[in-house]
Amino acid sequence: MAVIDFHVHITPPDISANWQKYAEKEPYFSLLSENPRNRFASAEDVIAEMESTGQEKQADFRGVDRAVVFGFGFRDMGLCRYVNDYVIEKTKQYLEKLIGFMVVPPCSTEAEREIERCHSAGLRGIGELFPEGQGIDISDISQTWRLAGAAHEAGLCVLWHTAEPVGHEYVGKGSVGPKEAAAFCANHPEVRVIFAHLGGGLWLYERMPEMKLILSNAMYDLAALPWLYDAHILKVIEAAGVADKFLMGTDYPLLGSARYEKALSDSGVESKTAERIRGKNALDFLEKLKRPE
Repeated sequence: MAVIDFHVHITPPDISANWQKYAEKEPYFSLLSENPRNRFASAEDVIAEMESTGQEKQADFRGVDRAVVFGFGFRDMGLCRYVNDYVIEKTKQYLEKLIGFMVVPPCSTEAEREIERCHSAGLRGIGELFPEGQGIDISDISQTWRLAGAAHEAGLCVLWHTAEPVGHEYVGKGSVGPKEAAAFCANHPEVRVIFAHLGGGLWLYERMPEMKLILSNAMYDLAALPWLYDAHILKVIEAAGVADKFLMGTDYPLLGSARYEKALSDSGVESKTAERIRGKNALDFLEKLKRPE
């Protein structure tokens, strides 16, 4: 079974080399880029890591067969178009390795047109979008209807950044968590959605019958898991009966695949559960997304 990483950031080399220039007009990009932990990766960096044996260098991404990649979710539509063009180019160049998502400013009146353009060019989803960084309240239907409608019309999913309402603070955490994420699903039950970073704990509420229904189109990725939880949270997820809704996601280049493999190994989950999380859930989910005609 292929290992599929559903949360990988790639950045055009000129933005990586001159990030301070772009950060001047993009406060959230500035906040994350100034973090000492921040790293940038090009598509070629990702491919090189995927193909590395680990003998000539430390292979942070070894063992990953395919990656869902996306650019940074800027406020400026021009910058979003620019990183989307980069993702389109690289996913076509590395067709067997990379699957592309697009980014848009969610409230922009130009978002629908950009979504249609990128979908026609082969991109399969929208995200990762940053609610606070891009200035949208995802619980407010008056702000989300345009994006949700365009996503549903195109048969795409939306990947939102979310975080726990408790626990330690970190750069870019924000305050968009289970309550806001659940409201998005309640307002747009037709939209397939992925909540990054374990949905800020939203998955726990799937044991409530009414929430299981509301969240029927919701998925969760594991991005930043080693920074947030100990490995045994995966056993809890398995016991809660929601392991089929979790996608492997590393948040590369911030974190590599080795720490996730260790977490799966240490967690004590059944082999079939680990297999689903590593890639089967992703394959099943991708089959539900509409390909461009």
